[in-house]
Amino acid sequence: MDRVWIRIYQTRQPMFKNYLKIAFRNMARSKGFTLINIVGLAVGMASAIIILLWIQNEVSYDRFHEKTDRLYTAWNRSVFDGKMQCWNVTPKILAPVLKQDYPEVEAASRTTWANNFLFSIGDKHLNVEGIMVDRDFLTMFSFPLVKGDSHTALNTVYSIVVTEKLAKKLFGDGDPVGRIIKLDNKDNFTVTGIMKDLPNNTRFNFEYLLSWDYMRVRKWDDSNWDNNSTTTWVLLKPGVNATAFNEHIKNITINHLNGKEKIEVFLYGLSKSRLYSRFENGKPAGGRIDTVRVFGIIAVFILLIACINFMNLSTARSEKRAKEVGIRKVVGAQKRWLVSQFLGESILISFMAALVAILIVQFSLPAFNRLTDKQLYIPWGSIYFWLSGIAFILFTGIIAGSYPAFYLSGFNPVRILKGTFKAANTLIAPRIVLVVLQFTFAIILIIATLVVNRQIKYAQEREAGYSKDNLAYVRLEGDINKNYTPIKNELLGSGTALAISKTSSPLTESWSDSWGFEWEGKDLTSRIDFNRFCSDGDLVKTTGMRIVAGRDMDLQHYPTDSTACLLNESAVKIMGFKQPLGQIIKDDGINWHVTGIVKDIIIQSPYEPLKPMVIEGPKGWFNVMNIKFNPKYSTARVLAATEKVFKKYNPEYPFEYHFVDEEYAKKFNDERRTATLATLFAGLTIFISCLGLFGLATYMAENRTREIGIRKVLGAGIGAITTLISKDFIKLVLIAIVIASPVAWWAMNQWLSTFTYHISVGWKVFLLSGSLAIIIALFTVSYQAIKAALANPVKSLRSQ
Repeated sequence: MDRVWIRIYQTRQPMFKNYLKIAFRNMARSKGFTLINIVGLAVGMASAIIILLWIQNEVSYDRFHEKTDRLYTAWNRSVFDGKMQCWNVTPKILAPVLKQDYPEVEAASRTTWANNFLFSIGDKHLNVEGIMVDRDFLTMFSFPLVKGDSHTALNTVYSIVVTEKLAKKLFGDGDPVGRIIKLDNKDNFTVTGIMKDLPNNTRFNFEYLLSWDYMRVRKWDDSNWDNNSTTTWVLLKPGVNATAFNEHIKNITINHLNGKEKIEVFLYGLSKSRLYSRFENGKPAGGRIDTVRVFGIIAVFILLIACINFMNLSTARSEKRAKEVGIRKVVGAQKRWLVSQFLGESILISFMAALVAILIVQFSLPAFNRLTDKQLYIPWGSIYFWLSGIAFILFTGIIAGSYPAFYLSGFNPVRILKGTFKAANTLIAPRIVLVVLQFTFAIILIIATLVVNRQIKYAQEREAGYSKDNLAYVRLEGDINKNYTPIKNELLGSGTALAISKTSSPLTESWSDSWGFEWEGKDLTSRIDFNRFCSDGDLVKTTGMRIVAGRDMDLQHYPTDSTACLLNESAVKIMGFKQPLGQIIKDDGINWHVTGIVKDIIIQSPYEPLKPMVIEGPKGWFNVMNIKFNPKYSTARVLAATEKVFKKYNPEYPFEYHFVDEEYAKKFNDERRTATLATLFAGLTIFISCLGLFGLATYMAENRTREIGIRKVLGAGIGAITTLISKDFIKLVLIAIVIASPVAWWAMNQWLSTFTYHISVGWKVFLLSGSLAIIIALFTVSYQAIKAALANPVKSLRSQ
């Protein structure tokens, strides 16, 4: 038995070498086709790899924590304006109560953003983003400390944990542990831990941690169950059923408020919060996972289209290899050996393409990371990467080579050697299907790209309700609030600014909302959530808001305007006021009187419904100083003059400003990235599809050489012959347009329905997409068509 296996091995070893030689000879003989095959597969594989790296980053968000399966975020759920709404901001008291009163809870922590503290070390001053957390935070989450103990690092009020990146900025190469950092020129904190820099695939974004005990020192903590202002994280004990626990805690807020508020509490898995963040009627209804699935489909189809190209180009050369197959069969070659040979050749080309694809990915990732704001990389050191890579190459090679292998190995040797074999009739039908499939998907992507870009443009051009030009804001930090009046007077007096106003938040963000407003005639059976905004006056003059009735708040001329307020049009409509001016709006024990009505403004997402808003007057609270710069001067000049004034009155703090138009533009970042990615991959899909079309054009031209020669002899011109060859491909593209249009129309309408304000998918999109596809197809096949038309008919008819 052993001798038999030895003989088989000895027989197959030279056979393998022979097949390898034949494969390289065939590639060398058809350099152009080999190059197109490798380039097409390489681009397809590179595109798929990049998309898969992006998908892997998305689905791995916050899954690196050791206790991910037991980590949850606390959410609220209640009915507003007849609809069940969910939000993940909860009372500060919730976390300690859950840990103390519920044995199922192993640990709990709150997180809230630190108050934009100024870090001071000697002469070095900088603002850094961080959060305040409970002591359990470092043991709940897997953010490892390279120095310090995660169990004790935040045990004292004035402890601070910093990331490696921040430690380097603050202390250079020295040991930061035990060093002192002064916050806001007030309190000294001791560095008790150094944390590894956060990975890219986490929802957290901080450079330092402070103990929640410091919240109490600054009197920012409270025990109010009706003040939803923080994020609560819960670690359940092993074996606890989250669904059963949710039933146990859902009435916790209701009970503590004695039924005054009908707000249910539930826990939602940390591993789901990135991809499944959208809720409808109180239930998860998708979210970012929809985008991940779409790009997963794109990756599959791009790779499939690249494989189709390989099939087209391989079968296009079938007649040149028909005699080889016939002779091999006559001398005893079995079909499975021939299949193995052709599959081996396709896997070899797939391997070569994979090498090129890896180079493409390696050089493309920096630009792709800038585009997507990620830190994707090829994990060279991971065994899973290499195993997946080998499987990926084999899969691509087998898929790409399956049809050519089984087709070529099925040739009839008798017909081949007699010279009666003709592949044209048997090849054209499957190739038509494949090319139509390629262009169908390409046209769908073209339509999707056009619709997404039109939707973004539509949202960008929506009336914001205020003027963003030359408008900037500065946070009220350090001594700015104390010196607000002299700062304002100097900027206005010098002509640097035209108007200045303080507000509770930037115009592009909502930092407060409330459903506790009361007014005469309010329907007590319904609850409506209002945006709550504050201004000290001159808001309309500074921001360019439009007054539709009444006037702006003006404490200088109207002393009673300390309790004045403005309503937007949506608030007036919901409150049901026929004569809103002079009406009283009650909030937190203050009676605000309405002095003016302003047009609705977009303060949150441009895609979401506009919310009613109450703008409370000078008796409110303020965090931001808005400055309307004088457009007569250059931006550089007004910024330099403004920085000089701020350095004078707030010398310890760096001058940091934000232009409103730039902040508003950030609202479109996610959609803009999606549109750019769609455009990029649509372009790559079209490129790969054109390679397939080029292969088919080459095949058709080769098979119709004699026909073209006869037509030329009979007087056919170059234009007529070019049209003869090109029209076959235009028919295929037209079929693809017919198939792709209804599919794209349905898909885009589904996507657009997720936005309150959206465009309609008009016929112009389909006309433009179809025309573009036809032009691309004509451009692709024109080279082969013109080449065939210009060929000398004597050469093609010589053998006749």
